[in-house]
Amino acid sequence: MRDLSMTWLNYHHLYYFRTIAHEGSIAKASIKLSLGQPTLSTQLKQFENALGVQLFERRNRKLIITEAGRIALEYATEIFNTGEEMVEALQDRLVKSHVHIQIGALDSVPKYIISKMAQYAYGLGNCTLSILEGKGDELFRELTTHHLDLILSNYPPPVSDQQGLYAKSIAKLQVYMCGAEKYKNLKNNFPKSLNSQPIVLPTVHSKLRHDLEHFFKLNNLQLNRVAETQDTSVQKLLGVAGVGLLPLSEPAAQEIAGDGKLVKLGILPNVYEEIWLIAASRKIENPIAQKLIKSFAL
Repeated sequence: MRDLSMTWLNYHHLYYFRTIAHEGSIAKASIKLSLGQPTLSTQLKQFENALGVQLFERRNRKLIITEAGRIALEYATEIFNTGEEMVEALQDRLVKSHVHIQIGALDSVPKYIISKMAQYAYGLGNCTLSILEGKGDELFRELTTHHLDLILSNYPPPVSDQQGLYAKSIAKLQVYMCGAEKYKNLKNNFPKSLNSQPIVLPTVHSKLRHDLEHFFKLNNLQLNRVAETQDTSVQKLLGVAGVGLLPLSEPAAQEIAGDGKLVKLGILPNVYEEIWLIAASRKIENPIAQKLIKSFAL
């Protein structure tokens, strides 16, 4: 029987193994690591011997990760994510005048809210911000690997991603229906005037999308979807071009109506856009992110 108490983890070997698993082959991993293939093969074999398990199966010159390999990869990912988190946290602590916070924001989140949160963060302490806009699946992946500190989203984390994440509702915004000048007569008999009118909808990821569909069904109105997008910039361009009407949260509606490009037709009763601030559990918390998740709200 192996004496497991005498097994020491070689972190270089662990790093090599993780790179091979991510790259899918020793040849690709050797290029990324700037190591010769024979050297890397030897290092992997030594790691497998030290652990007493086979991490990959060799089939037709391909490496297929084993069940033991998948378990090891999960631990390796967590170990190196924690290491990156430690370095970032310690660097922020060592330079006391500088705390860096990385925030992801879905394309569909009103820019007004992103700006408000940035201003609020600056009031919490001396910090710098990086703001990355993108799609939900990409941002949630970056959050769980600790490359982001927070996410601003118009929907809570998907059930499949909720482990290790926690979300706080920070705003519940009234929704207006807006349109180009040619639709201004729809103010009359609103909201019944919306029946069968072309509408640019948010994508199905958004809670607002489901609330809109429910509103139309409840009011016996025909919903005429001409386009869907989660990018508010694209949505506004389509609206200004007269492609269809736009359901917009109050801040976005006020901004667009103010520059005269679109007309506010009316408020959709009992329809709201909810905004969420989402964080991941971390061993060492970013102090500004921690304060934001506790106290920021609109």
